[in-house]
Amino acid sequence: MSHTERPERVVVLALDGVYPFELGIPSRVLGAADGRYEVLTCTVDGRPVRTEADFTVTAEHGPEILATADTVVVAAVAPSRITDALTEEATAALARVPSGARLLSICTGAFVLAAAGLLDGRRATTHWQLTDVFRRMFPRVTLDPDVLFVHDGRVLTSAGAASGVDVCLHLIREDHGSALANAVARRCVVPPFRDGGQAQYIEQPVPRVGAASTAATRAWALERLDESLTLAALAAHAGMSLRTFARRFDDEVGLSPGRWLIQQRVARARHLLEASDLPVDQIAGRVGFATGASLRQHLHAAIGVSPQAYRRTFRAPH
Repeated sequence: MSHTERPERVVVLALDGVYPFELGIPSRVLGAADGRYEVLTCTVDGRPVRTEADFTVTAEHGPEILATADTVVVAAVAPSRITDALTEEATAALARVPSGARLLSICTGAFVLAAAGLLDGRRATTHWQLTDVFRRMFPRVTLDPDVLFVHDGRVLTSAGAASGVDVCLHLIREDHGSALANAVARRCVVPPFRDGGQAQYIEQPVPRVGAASTAATRAWALERLDESLTLAALAAHAGMSLRTFARRFDDEVGLSPGRWLIQQRVARARHLLEASDLPVDQIAGRVGFATGASLRQHLHAAIGVSPQAYRRTFRAPH
């Protein structure tokens, strides 16, 4: 960022019943992005808010700061406090947000955005335990309960606590590329990339004692993305039958092996597009797509752009 470029202003809205961990995520993650973001915190009336822990939080700002925001984050509140958070004051505070600003919710913060009508007609997500309640309250929202976060235009919604970290890293990656996002992840000692489409950790029956995991095979596959990785080859590495491997893989990852491989190959291709000058056809070969056309198809399906357009966007100077 040049010395004349203003950092993006991110305003975090704290409501009564806020989880302290989620409240701190934007400051911790975006604040580690080499000065690209200025993170401020406000409440709906400028007064302290009670957290879900045994202390209150005093923010430096009242709702008027929302009118200056480039991005607004609504932090999560405890499920038992959701009804209390959906107040006219909260709706009035969000009405101050400029029409072009981005909106981001962490976990139950999606309820607040939805109550203000800001998710109508959009895809969104929230914590999986609350999906039935959310659907009953907000039928105009297309809820996807099986993902870590959703990016729909200028609105981003995320699931449970850790996915707040994922969506903030995603924001950095979208704004400034993978190199900075990965650097921030290293500083925060968190995984640099969990795709938004990855399944939430929804309660599953506990595997029987001694049940084998597909984790080692997934790690093995990531080292061989350029090879032809058939379901039979993956199952053989795991020492399982095709049927058992496919079922266990889906239970652990929330995706079929084939869909997971495509996601990993697209993610690797995005990194190479950003970090190298390799031709598209060569990148396709390195990540396991048969042709450049296949890479173009899968990249467009994943993020809606061509490899050339993606490279232009994320290799541009910031």
